[in-house]
Amino acid sequence: MIVAHVVICSDMTHAATFIARIANSDLSFSAPADMPLLQAAELAGTPGLQMDSSCRNGTCRTCICQLLEGQVTYRIEWPGLSLDEKREGLILPCVAYPVTDVVIDLPV
Repeated sequence: MIVAHVVICSDMTHAATFIARIANSDLSFSAPADMPLLQAAELAGTPGLQMDSSCRNGTCRTCICQLLEGQVTYRIEWPGLSLDEKREGLILPCVAYPVTDVVIDLPV
């Protein structure tokens, strides 16, 4: 059961900081609401944390991963995910902003 939600909105006026955890590991990092998850992960410099990326604008899908818990939002209306992929909980961390604490499953 996936307990994840994707919210589309353009107004990110709050600057809360959440915790992003990587499933099946002890890895986590601080994830500010006003920063994409990928950028937050890179800035955190957590040893052992590697998130693939390329375009950083939601089109190439290199960073695609599974949101297992929590919510994210996008500042672009249609990131490079189909409606079915969004329903399955897939996200693009390069353009996904946390709305709550999140747990993500990275591809192997």
